[in-house]
Amino acid sequence: MLLSFELNLLIFLLIFTWLAGLTILEIRFQRSFKKITQGISEKDLKTLLEDVLKKIQLTQKDSQKIFSELENIQKENPLHLQKVGLVRYNPFSDTGGDQSFVLAILDGKDDGVVITSLHSREQTRIFTKPVEKGKESGYEFSKEEIEAIVRAKKGKR
Repeated sequence: MLLSFELNLLIFLLIFTWLAGLTILEIRFQRSFKKITQGISEKDLKTLLEDVLKKIQLTQKDSQKIFSELENIQKENPLHLQKVGLVRYNPFSDTGGDQSFVLAILDGKDDGVVITSLHSREQTRIFTKPVEKGKESGYEFSKEEIEAIVRAKKGKR
């Protein structure tokens, strides 16, 4: 009889402790829920949660669009003009200052164009030459044009 009383007491204490723990958790949950839903009726809460779910779905769709566009931009990135090199120089001894220049404009694959401006006392001439993979493409480059391409590849202006 004594053993069953102690066993009953132990079971009672375990159940009481278990219920006390659950009660404390429930009280904490109720307090948190009241803070979150303060000033919102049950009908408003349902509408609010539906609106939140719709916004989450729209955000997911927008995120997918953004990631798709980012992938496209990364694929196209080497094709955009990225590198610029500029060299000013004086090709003629009868003019003062470095009025002539070479401008190299290249993309990520070192393809692009070299624009050369030769300035003399009588006139200014402008020439363009294509650049493929950082090298001549059908036209011989002057030393200034080569220097402009090298500067563009290095990122020096």
